[in-house]
Amino acid sequence: MGAERARLVLALNAGSSSLKFGLYEIGREVSAVARGGIKRTAGGAALEASGADGETFDHLLAPRALEDDALLERLLVWLAETFGRGEPTAIGHRIVHGGTQFAGPVLLTPDAIEAADALTPLAPLHQPAALSLIRAIARIRPQLPQVGCFDTAFHHGLAPPVSRYALPRAYEDKGIRRYGFHGLSYEYIAGELSESGEKRVVVAHLGSGASLCAMRNGRSQDTTMGFSALDGLVMSTRPGQIDAGVLLYLLRQEKLSPDELEHLLYHESGLRGVSGISGDVRELLASEAPAAAEAIDLFVFRIARETAAMANTLEGLDTLVFSGGIGEHSGPIRARVAERLAWLGVSLDMAANAGNRRRISAPSSRVEVLVIPTNEEIVIARQMAAVLEASHLHP
Repeated sequence: MGAERARLVLALNAGSSSLKFGLYEIGREVSAVARGGIKRTAGGAALEASGADGETFDHLLAPRALEDDALLERLLVWLAETFGRGEPTAIGHRIVHGGTQFAGPVLLTPDAIEAADALTPLAPLHQPAALSLIRAIARIRPQLPQVGCFDTAFHHGLAPPVSRYALPRAYEDKGIRRYGFHGLSYEYIAGELSESGEKRVVVAHLGSGASLCAMRNGRSQDTTMGFSALDGLVMSTRPGQIDAGVLLYLLRQEKLSPDELEHLLYHESGLRGVSGISGDVRELLASEAPAAAEAIDLFVFRIARETAAMANTLEGLDTLVFSGGIGEHSGPIRARVAERLAWLGVSLDMAANAGNRRRISAPSSRVEVLVIPTNEEIVIARQMAAVLEASHLHP
C-alpha cells in the first residue's frame, strides 16, 4: 500500500478483566501511534497509554463499570481527541481459539463471527470477551470492517504425533486435538528471530497465562498448551497439565458440577491455588510464607521440565527466549529456570539478567538466552493490513 493511502487501524486484545489496544498507521509500513491498556473494575475503567513519542497518559475513562458499547465509544473518542488523527477505519481483534477452521486472519463477516462463537466451549474464559467487543463495534460503528486474528493459527501446521491425543479416532475427527495458543505472541517473537534460521528455539511466554513453543525457521514444532488454554505450565490461576483421573475424582467423589469444576480450573488453581495467597508472581516472591515459595518452586519446575520436552521435540536447544509479563520482567524466575536447565547448557550472566537486557546468557553458555518483549497488537495490525489489502478494503 502506498504511503498516500496510509490510514489508522485499531488493534484490540481482550482479556478477562482488561483490554489492551494499539493504534497504528498502515502505509508502506505498520507504525505505532499509541499503545495502552484499560483495566476494568466495579469502580470504573482506568486507561494507561503511551504515544509513539514516549508521552504517557493516565486517564479515567469512566468512574463506573460500563458495558462494552459505552466503553469502546469512550475509547474511540479519547484516541481521536488525544492524538488528533480521527477515528480508525478498521478494527482488529485477538481471538483465542480458531479451531481447525481458521488457519489465519479473516474478515469478520456474520458467518465468521458465528463460527468463532461456536468455538466458545473450547476457550470459555477468553472467547466471549473478544466476541463481545466484536459485536459492540458492529453496533456502534457498523460501517467499520473488522478482522479476526487467531491465537491458534500460528500452530495450525502441527501434525501427528504432536497434535494427537491417544483417544479413539472418532473424537479426533470431531476436533479433539492439540491446538496451541499464544500464537500472536509467538509470531512476533519469530519475526524478531528471523535471522535464526535453523536454530532450535524454545520461547517461554510467561504471564498470567503461560506456555512454551518449540520453533524452527519461525514455525511452531510443538507447544505446551493443547486442546484448551488450561494445559501445560502452571499459570496464575490455572493448573496446567493434570492427570485426567483427578478431574474424574473431583466430579465423582467431591461431587463438583461441570460448572464448579470449570471455575476451579480457570480461577482457583495454579499459583493462587497452591499458595493460597495470590496468583501474582511478584507478590509470591515478596512473601515469606512457605506456601508462596512452594508455588514458585512448582512454577519453575514445570517450566524447566516442559522446556526439556520442547528440546526433545527439536532434538536439541540453541536458543531460549523469555517473553510475556513475567518472562520480560522477573529476573529471579529466569534465574531459577536457568539453574534447573544448567544440565542442558543454560548459564546466565547474572548482571545482564538483573538488568533485563536482551541477551542474558553468559559467554560460556551453550544455549543463547534472550529476553524479548512481545507485541501482540502490532501483529494484529500487520495481519489486518494483509486481510484488508486482499479484500480490497484499503483502510
